[in-house]
Amino acid sequence: MGSTLGRRLPVMADVAKEAGVSHQTVSRVLNDHPNVRSETRTRVLEAIDKLGYRRNLVARALVTKHSRTLGVVSFDTTLYGPASTVYGIEQAARAAGYFVSIVSLKSIDKAGVRDALDYLADQGVDGIVVVAPQRSAAQALADLPLGVPTVAVEGGEAGDVSVVCVDQVAGGRLATEHLLSLGHETVWHVSGPSDWLEAEGRVAGWRAALEQAGREAPRPLAGDWSPRSGYEAGRSLASMRNVTAVFVANDQMALGVLRAFTEQGVRVPERVSVVGFDDIPESEFFSPPLTTIRQDFDAVGRHSIEVLVRQLEGGPQERQRLVVPPTFVPRLSTAGA
Repeated sequence: MGSTLGRRLPVMADVAKEAGVSHQTVSRVLNDHPNVRSETRTRVLEAIDKLGYRRNLVARALVTKHSRTLGVVSFDTTLYGPASTVYGIEQAARAAGYFVSIVSLKSIDKAGVRDALDYLADQGVDGIVVVAPQRSAAQALADLPLGVPTVAVEGGEAGDVSVVCVDQVAGGRLATEHLLSLGHETVWHVSGPSDWLEAEGRVAGWRAALEQAGREAPRPLAGDWSPRSGYEAGRSLASMRNVTAVFVANDQMALGVLRAFTEQGVRVPERVSVVGFDDIPESEFFSPPLTTIRQDFDAVGRHSIEVLVRQLEGGPQERQRLVVPPTFVPRLSTAGA
């Protein structure tokens, strides 16, 4: 077998010659043009496979003025929610025929957001998705002039930018209404950080469900999404004899609450019922398996890319807001009062 060193890479003309078609026909097949007969398309694809042809995306971008690349700006992708959101966006973009360039930021301010958007614009991306779960990020996005089509995920009221989000208020209501339906007099809450729009929405849903039922809302215990903060809140809750039901704003903090209850001899669900939020993969293996609220991150990613692609293809340019409903997932951490 001879060496491949020095052998030139196949070009579109080679594919056309191998398939016995014109250069334009190969181009139509590569761009998924409908006006190509199925047998011709098959012959061209077989030639591409045989020759190992790869498209020159840089050259294509120069001709079409489109890079087929979308930018994603995210914050703290170590957390399950943002990480799952970015994964859902990336999968949806690939399914739509786009590459993805991701920028992760530590600084959640106008300067950090501007730098990320400028960086992606310099890369020639066709559009940008900003995962903006914090109020400061959404406000920074709303205050910036955007020269590239942009969609915000969990972006609150992000100015003129279209937003795709999970209905966090509905999720808080589902969790609270479930606990009230089991006969609990009230529901305590371990909340997320105050700057997070998701935490704010879950508090609002929890409070609205209690008010509708004519129950008093106890003062929330603030956490920071970590199991450690849930553990500290759980230690406080375990010392209160009147606590029988707790809604925790994410599953990681719920894990900490369960650990604190176990150490203090508080049995779940016999004495206290616990509901989490997110339905992380580990939640069904908690002890006991955790009743929780599931977010459909795949749907969030799919809808955000659909909204962005419609803008890129000249569709409606007015601001849109797509809300994805959450799902209640019953397990063994809740029981009747």
